[in-house]
Amino acid sequence: MVYPALLHRPKVATITDRIHLHLLSDSTGETLEMLAKAALAQFDDADVVRHFWPMVRSRQHLDRIVPELKANPGLVLFTLVNPEARARLEEVCTQNGLPAVPILDRVTEALEKALGQEAHGRPGRQHQMDKAYFERVEAIQFTIAHDDGIGWENWEEADIVLAGVSRSSKTPTSIYLANRGYKVANIPLVVESPPPPKLFELKKPLVVGLTTAPERLVQIRRNRLLTLNEQSQTAYIDNERVKSEVAFARRMFADNGWPVIDVTRRSIEETAAAIIRLCSERSHRAAGEFEGGKAI
Repeated sequence: MVYPALLHRPKVATITDRIHLHLLSDSTGETLEMLAKAALAQFDDADVVRHFWPMVRSRQHLDRIVPELKANPGLVLFTLVNPEARARLEEVCTQNGLPAVPILDRVTEALEKALGQEAHGRPGRQHQMDKAYFERVEAIQFTIAHDDGIGWENWEEADIVLAGVSRSSKTPTSIYLANRGYKVANIPLVVESPPPPKLFELKKPLVVGLTTAPERLVQIRRNRLLTLNEQSQTAYIDNERVKSEVAFARRMFADNGWPVIDVTRRSIEETAAAIIRLCSERSHRAAGEFEGGKAI
């Protein structure tokens, strides 16, 4: 017996367990990858197979990729400015029913309208070796040479100096900021070994204190010891000891009026963004003063 209700049951759309994501760029593809990563972060447990195709600058190059697009149909995201290559990609995607998204078009069109001029359509122009490029390379070299308290005599040349107890994300944050063009030095704060007096005399650099929850710090340090095959109990991971270290650092931040960022629940990118915002505010503030000891 067939029940009437079953005859009118609506069809359930088939959910694809896995999708292929093709990323085509006429440059390094860094921008494309970051945008794709940011968008995918909004979906839980997405099973995505990425196909990365950088430096696609001609129809001939694109034609070598077409068989892979047909063999692994999926979503196509692209940043191609070469008219011939772009037209060919759009043609292939239309013929094979592949959704294709030119991810920078809307932004470029809006900028053209706002600036009153047409975009040049030059591939990889953001990566050209101009003055800003060499300044970024110099910033990276400076930051590597002034990690973990090294080279404190040259700290006045830095844009930013990060201070904090051991394992408070100073080095990775410094490297990230260096890639954004900032010269960064960092110094670990140790109760038994006060930092050099130079730290308290700096004029040009923005000194930022990094702090974190003691419980979280103990966990990070314990994992660090495990990676070094060191499992013995030491003061380095003692709860009371770590609490006193964090309190010592916080008192120093407050005494010197340095801005403080709590990195407990922040990614490196989020911490760096907060520091960049502080730099921007400082550059636009005539007096160049900060609210001391206020955690961000």
